[in-house]
Amino acid sequence: MKLTVVGCSGSFPSAESACSSYLVEADGFRLLLDMGNGALGELQRHCGLYDLDAVLLSHLHADHCIDMCAYFVARYYRHEGGMPEPIPVHGPAGTESRLATAYADVPDEKCMSEVFDFRTLAPGTFRVGPFTVTAARVCHPVEAFGFRVEHGGRSLTYSGDTGPCEPLVELAEGTDLFLCEASFTHGKETVPDLHLNGRQAGEHAARARVGRLVLTHIPPWTDPAVSLAHAVEAFPGPVELARSGAVYRL
Repeated sequence: MKLTVVGCSGSFPSAESACSSYLVEADGFRLLLDMGNGALGELQRHCGLYDLDAVLLSHLHADHCIDMCAYFVARYYRHEGGMPEPIPVHGPAGTESRLATAYADVPDEKCMSEVFDFRTLAPGTFRVGPFTVTAARVCHPVEAFGFRVEHGGRSLTYSGDTGPCEPLVELAEGTDLFLCEASFTHGKETVPDLHLNGRQAGEHAARARVGRLVLTHIPPWTDPAVSLAHAVEAFPGPVELARSGAVYRL
């Protein structure tokens, strides 16, 4: 299983990275976790525009899904070879309506369905190509999910956006790689049920006994070095910052 960080900036793109998007590959199958602002351009550095096989959207905030509108244009108006077959898009309830509204003043949901096969997420385990995916509700102001992706006895867990959350610890239990958001700075922001800080990400990783912690979704106004230092204090295993283009082989 191969993980490529397509984008890892939180809230809006930074000078170094697009917003949240992560490409997971195995057995020739390409699964994308989220497609935030700027991700579609970066994705083409790692994957052909029409080579994705499925998409999982953790939630419907723009920094996790808005480039799906651009991807719709790319698939709907494809000039060579005709319109590709619809690909599965697993997202929270209302994903189709949300994207259609973002794309047009007068949304036509059926138009979106010509290129995307929308499937509504619910907590539980399901198959996506060669992957076993487990989705769990996490703490955020809108319906949001974390994902555990397993293949060949290896696993990665992606937090999506969340505040401190027991279901996230359970989801990540024993995972090989924990891709965990750390948007806030310990001792600074205290908004409940919104985001984690670096220390909390480390604490979640320690409780879940993960193999490796990779901090992601750090917005441009947050000092990543501070978040990293706080995570290292809380988690005894390997910790690093996500960066655009980084590749992990599990």
